[in-house]
Amino acid sequence: MPLLDPKNWQPRALAGGAYTITEPATGEQLGALTLAGGDDVDAAAEAAHAAQRAWAALPHFERAAVLRRAGDAFAAHAGELREWLVRESGSIPGKADFELHVAAQECYEAAALASRPGGQVLPSEAPRLSYTRRVPVGVTGVIAPFNAPLILSIRSVAPALALGNAVLLKPDPRTAVCGGLALAAVFAEAGLPEGLLHVLPGGAETGQALVAHPRVPVISFTGSTAAGRAVGEAAGRHLKRAHLELGGNSALVVLEDADLDAVISTAAWGSFFHQGQICMTTGRHLVHASLYEEYVERLAAKAAALAVGDPHREQVHLGPLIDQGQLSKVHALVEASTAHGAKLAEGGAHDGLFYRPTVLAGVDDHTPAYTEEVFGPVAPVRSFATADEAAALAAAGPYGLSLGIVTRDTARGLALADRIPTGIAHINDQTVNDEAVAPFGGIAASGTGARFGGEANLEAFTETRWTTVRGDTATYPF
Repeated sequence: MPLLDPKNWQPRALAGGAYTITEPATGEQLGALTLAGGDDVDAAAEAAHAAQRAWAALPHFERAAVLRRAGDAFAAHAGELREWLVRESGSIPGKADFELHVAAQECYEAAALASRPGGQVLPSEAPRLSYTRRVPVGVTGVIAPFNAPLILSIRSVAPALALGNAVLLKPDPRTAVCGGLALAAVFAEAGLPEGLLHVLPGGAETGQALVAHPRVPVISFTGSTAAGRAVGEAAGRHLKRAHLELGGNSALVVLEDADLDAVISTAAWGSFFHQGQICMTTGRHLVHASLYEEYVERLAAKAAALAVGDPHREQVHLGPLIDQGQLSKVHALVEASTAHGAKLAEGGAHDGLFYRPTVLAGVDDHTPAYTEEVFGPVAPVRSFATADEAAALAAAGPYGLSLGIVTRDTARGLALADRIPTGIAHINDQTVNDEAVAPFGGIAASGTGARFGGEANLEAFTETRWTTVRGDTATYPF
């Protein structure tokens, strides 16, 4: 029996209206589900609140066992889940396999959180035991996007559950199966008690209801900067924490001593992996003037050689963009950039939702595809003359997510990275990297800092409680 049996997708009827699941590569209908409305959020929050206390009270090893079994289930059902990731989100099989690997690792790492020492013994002026301990927040709200739907859901869901919380998960409806229903099915198979994980696919109104609900004190949001600002503002009004992982326009800095034979593959991957629909995508290629002309020529040749097509039925490097709205945005930015004076070195064309990997040369501070987050397979290339200029260019703009620097002198690369404010930096690698053990997050318009991985998860999904214990009742002057 398949893990994702449509008969068992949504055990509780939702009231937000019917939604058709569509394969972006073909337009074929893959299935149908019901979206969540505001009343559904309220009912799920109350059910989660009712179930959470018993879950938190379980011995840590019982919660850890559920997380380990969930990790095993991702591996056991990899074939079925891979097909959903490929068909529903437009991923190539290799990208789908990477998501499945990370999802399993997130569960295993979360299992270790369940037994993490959660407090400190403090000195006290009074004759008493004084200590802190981490306690679950209660119900965590998770809002996840379409681009890496499994990873960007599980990296919040798994640690929140492991630390004793219940979770309300709102996946993007375009990837509601591989970013939501798949997680529910995996955790059900792993033995997670009922009432602890609620999948509420929906749009902005569903997200607004989730952020506003009084039973949900913490929101973990991944998405665009514009949407993240709205989530942060709403959370602030309700005096609740919002962990925001937002957009980016990450720079790859190629110094004059870089090995071009190696760097072109790195650069192409950074810009074209998953059609550029990744927050860490290399959105700006900053190349030393001595290498610039050859770099543009070779990157354009690499782009021209990449196959674009249906990842479910063909062996391709790039699949489709997620929908017509995303295609229109990407193409409009490319056309506006060439109208401004950028040179189209390669690409700039599409067949349906299949957008050719695109290289733009001669960009400047006013080129739209250079200054804005494209979220498509577009590589703007700009030259620099000195390391000071490279640092200034890479640090410019509102974002601060990821950074790549390519050089044969790693000490020089590290020194340059220290001058460019980002949440993530890679020397001799491109900007798209992720590991379950590593903290992840950006600064400035890219979010509110590292909120995923290890210690960051402990801080994100628990509260710190101060407790004191006296042997005798305290007395006071009156």
